[in-house]
Amino acid sequence: MARCYAVVNQKGGVAKTTTVINLGAVAALEGKSVLVVDADAQGNATSGLGVHREQIQGCLYDLICGDGEVAADEVILPTATPNLDVLPATINLAGAQMVLANMIAREFRLRKALEPVRGAYDIILIDTGPSLGLMTINALAAADQALIPMQCEYYAMEGLSQLLRVIAMVQAEINPPLTIAGAILTMYDARTNLAEDVAQEIRQNFPHRTYQSKVPRNVRLAEAPSHGLPAVVYDKHCPGSAAYRRLYWEVFADA
Repeated sequence: MARCYAVVNQKGGVAKTTTVINLGAVAALEGKSVLVVDADAQGNATSGLGVHREQIQGCLYDLICGDGEVAADEVILPTATPNLDVLPATINLAGAQMVLANMIAREFRLRKALEPVRGAYDIILIDTGPSLGLMTINALAAADQALIPMQCEYYAMEGLSQLLRVIAMVQAEINPPLTIAGAILTMYDARTNLAEDVAQEIRQNFPHRTYQSKVPRNVRLAEAPSHGLPAVVYDKHCPGSAAYRRLYWEVFADA
């Protein structure tokens, strides 16, 4: 049975998608069976894994907003990385918030959709959008643990208390077993004092685990999605790839 992780932060540009793609790819290269669930209407995890729009016959929207006629295994697609599949998103997902608002048990739609395929994977990673709306609530309701990427830049802690309150609400009312796996430090620039100051602030003030591995600012991490490949495949020797390989052993040590 897969261990499911929701990668969440309502701030945009904190490397949620980059983290999902590359942690998932490292896990797949280590022999784990991995599913990436793209729960962001921008669909960047989908395109970043090399899935083109014309390949998509069904998407996450069809699963969670449909009438149950579409099953997860009908819309999940393989990627160029062995052992790594993706449940794709399209722009249709932008309308999910309004559709879900009128549904019974709306917070559990993603959990229910994933249940039939959880036994086929070791790890499921859910990429979420920059909001705390119903899609993010669905991701947290489906997950065993939450991972929180935080950029090592000014305002990194802004909004964190709101995110932690939402997670606490989900734990209390929707998904009691949910835990916070930890914070991931991203966009770390060792050339600046600011990055180290922010990293120290996060370690001192974040009330849960902060992983030791820091993901640096790296050109190859930014280039890889345009080639439809995880950075750890596109350039396995770059500093960003090395950071995600180290992070894998911290996050998934017992997966």
